[in-house]
Amino acid sequence: MSKDTPEGERIAKVIARAGRASRREAERLIEAGRVTVNGAQVERAALNVTPSDRITVDGTPLEAPDAARLWLYHKPTGLVTTTRDEQGRPTIYDELPDDLPRVMSVGRLDLNSEGLLLLTNDGGVKRKLELPSTGWLRKYRVRVKGRPTDAMLAPLRDGLEVDGMRFQPMTVALDRQQGANAWLTVGLREGKNREIRRAMSDIGLEVNRLIRLSYGPFQLGQLKPGEVQEVRRKILRDQLGLPAPETEGTATARKRPVRRRRSPPGRGRS
Repeated sequence: MSKDTPEGERIAKVIARAGRASRREAERLIEAGRVTVNGAQVERAALNVTPSDRITVDGTPLEAPDAARLWLYHKPTGLVTTTRDEQGRPTIYDELPDDLPRVMSVGRLDLNSEGLLLLTNDGGVKRKLELPSTGWLRKYRVRVKGRPTDAMLAPLRDGLEVDGMRFQPMTVALDRQQGANAWLTVGLREGKNREIRRAMSDIGLEVNRLIRLSYGPFQLGQLKPGEVQEVRRKILRDQLGLPAPETEGTATARKRPVRRRRSPPGRGRS
């Protein structure tokens, strides 16, 4: 470390690691004057802190960060992936089991999309999994209205630009035609806002169902809508380079008891 580099870590990163907010949310809390260090209000996010500093958020002391944890969640349709929604729509946080700690989603699935959503209590894990450089393949089952051909799907495999936004090449396989609809398996390594829906629309196909099957090595498997499984720390160690106690088992995930809640409005299975 250079003698000109302050010791410690950026305060927003420390707040995120403690699970109080994402790094970006922590920066907003600082800007709003809701964070103090050693009794003094923090005025800028460009501040390094050390373990000896006393940090509070909204008057509550920041606790030492818990060990990083990760959960698999089968998000149903009809829920938005935000902590609160300006339109009053139900969110995933309204439906998650009450025994989960405070968690953050890794990326998002939109209101009408379903399937695998990763949840973590650790801001550093969230950031690492969302970075484009991680490059993990995300696979989806996609039902579209229409009769796609290989020629029609070629632009998706080559990469295309929609409304000035460049989408990287996708892997696309036509699984079967089912009446007026077709089922596709789609893989991508990015995850831009509504990427699959927008790309399909650009080639003349309307998505009417979208299910995320996997995110890198993490699989939806037989997880039912609304259910949660915690990934074992051994898997975190293997996949993310995080430490895990030697007593952890070797299974890929451990199912937690799930409290059944009401079905979200408008959720239908087909």
